[in-house]
Amino acid sequence: MIRPAAPRFTVKLATDQAEVEAAQRLRYEVFVQELGAGGALVDHQARLERDRFDPYFDHLILRDDSAGRIVGVYRLLRDDQAARAGQFYSEDEYDLQVLKDSKRKLLELGRSCVHKDYRGGMALMHLWNGLADYVADHGIEILFGVASFHGTDVSALALPLSALYQTHLAPPDLRVRARAPHFQTMDLIPKHLIDRRRAMIETPALIKAYLRLGGYVGEGAFVDHSFNTTDVCLVMDTARMNSKHGARYKRGLQG
Repeated sequence: MIRPAAPRFTVKLATDQAEVEAAQRLRYEVFVQELGAGGALVDHQARLERDRFDPYFDHLILRDDSAGRIVGVYRLLRDDQAARAGQFYSEDEYDLQVLKDSKRKLLELGRSCVHKDYRGGMALMHLWNGLADYVADHGIEILFGVASFHGTDVSALALPLSALYQTHLAPPDLRVRARAPHFQTMDLIPKHLIDRRRAMIETPALIKAYLRLGGYVGEGAFVDHSFNTTDVCLVMDTARMNSKHGARYKRGLQG
């Protein structure tokens, strides 16, 4: 039996339109085909998931050179890029004024996904190593972005949302807040009734990764019917990362 070649990963920023479209094609496979998302600029014929913010973001891509394809992506938007775009992407969902008032260097993370054939392996670690280099290169102090639960039935998500609220609510100086009318309280189950083990099982892997790094959640979830998700805003302050979190961050979430 011929075994497939082991992945040979390269992480880089997209440098031309072809690489951006390859990232958008992977996003289409994950967000549109797998998760049922939509959007005004989604191109179903070309199989591209895109929006008006894409030209302003840096697109971090993970390529498997042995297979000749892009298998992971991340969108990155610094505050200077957001100024050119007119806002951060997540400002449609969350009031970010508390972060903007801090005058610290901000980086918005978004559209993170990995091809289904590469999940559970080393791909995410390589993406995070690339992100760590980007943060260091640009002197980023606060990272944030929306991360999603699949679906918009809040009653089905009450346990993990409540656990996040009770154990990882951001301190006041980082506490962004979901905007009305899509604001959904996360405080749905009393603390003493929360099964934390089950709650973590029901929490998406990317959110758990942020929490392991010392991340916090903002106030309230945002129910996004067009994207078929319930979003939370994750915030990480590099100055608050203790030595354990920082070491894990620098080695790309190993361990």
